[in-house]
Amino acid sequence: MKRPLRIVFLCATVILLLIAVVLARQYLDESGSNEVATAVTDPVAQRARGSYLATAGDCMACHTKRGGAAYAGGRAIPTPFGTLYTPNITPDITTGIGTWTATDFWRAMHNGKSKDGHLLYPAFPYPNYTKVTRTDSDALYTYLKALPAEQQRNHEHALNFPYNLRILLTVWRALYFRPGTYRADTSRTVAWNRGAYLVQGLGHCAACHTNRNALGAPEQSADLAGGLIPLQGWYAPSLTSDTEAGLGSWDRQHIVALLGTGISPRATVFGPMAVVVGNSLQHLNEGDVGAMATYLQSLPQTISPYVDSAFAVEQGDVTATLQLGTKLYGDQCASCHRADGRGMPPAYPPLAGNRALTMASPVNPIRMILNGGFPPGTHGNPRPYGMPPFGPLLSDAEVAAVTSYIRQSWGNKASLVAPTTVSRYRSIPLE
Repeated sequence: MKRPLRIVFLCATVILLLIAVVLARQYLDESGSNEVATAVTDPVAQRARGSYLATAGDCMACHTKRGGAAYAGGRAIPTPFGTLYTPNITPDITTGIGTWTATDFWRAMHNGKSKDGHLLYPAFPYPNYTKVTRTDSDALYTYLKALPAEQQRNHEHALNFPYNLRILLTVWRALYFRPGTYRADTSRTVAWNRGAYLVQGLGHCAACHTNRNALGAPEQSADLAGGLIPLQGWYAPSLTSDTEAGLGSWDRQHIVALLGTGISPRATVFGPMAVVVGNSLQHLNEGDVGAMATYLQSLPQTISPYVDSAFAVEQGDVTATLQLGTKLYGDQCASCHRADGRGMPPAYPPLAGNRALTMASPVNPIRMILNGGFPPGTHGNPRPYGMPPFGPLLSDAEVAAVTSYIRQSWGNKASLVAPTTVSRYRSIPLE
């Protein structure tokens, strides 16, 4: 063999060996999986704690399909890579986790691996759940094992090639995942650390509020800095930017009210966040909601790096667009949100100075005008006021005009919206 070919062969061999080592390490890496289980002295209290933690993690939202048995799986999760189906996590022996041990469950939460060792897709947010303690994982396991066993077979994922090749997860994990539980910051208060633990771990807030790269991994350098929720057509605003949903300047009690009831003098939740508040956050105790508020309010203020590539700015007759928007607002919106945009909070939120309307991405106000919506019904807001859908009444040009008007009025300063942008989001179905 000639020397140049020998060098090429040697280099290729080394590269293949390195790849093999990476793949082997990902399959064999069991960091933390041998952590000792917590001794259970009070099974009833353990189940109750597990139930509370399952609510904090909003586990039912994904693991229950519409009209299906609780936690029996089968819900379709659309992604840019294809559709995943959530598994049955009831204690059924043949189709659920009936044969799993507490350590098997911990391995899934902490390491992202199933009982048989296959790697789990990160639509199951184990990059967040890895921060959960073994004690809390065991409590969750105890609760799930006490549920009624539901025999419902799991669906095969319908992923596009090559994402259906599970072996490729080894590369993804090598790049983006390291197992490790939450470590308290001793320079911070107990409440701050509790809030950080919930937000970063079971709450998995970053799963929506952090932009994702082309491989579906959260951009760690822009943690909680906002991102478009794939295929849902909603933007989860930045929690670190005062121009979006940054909470640094908020009164802490207003944050607590928003998380616990869905409404506050400063804002109202709609869309996917309304589901989170309705299913999960409203059921947390006051201490935990307060801790989350403390942590969120402490986040360093940054500028969101998210850019809505589908957002087209209107280049036509600005005056005509705003005139049409003015008329439509007066006819359809002013009776609730008032001519001066101050609204009648908390029933009808103010539009003047509302950062949800002036973010770089206009998707959320477009979706609200098209489809309407309600904040969640909660113990603090049992009869929520809602907004009717205007999509059937207004054309794309009219929706664009009224959206542009509210983004440019009462001191709001944001770009106008093009009808083509409205058309794109009109085509995205509601769940």
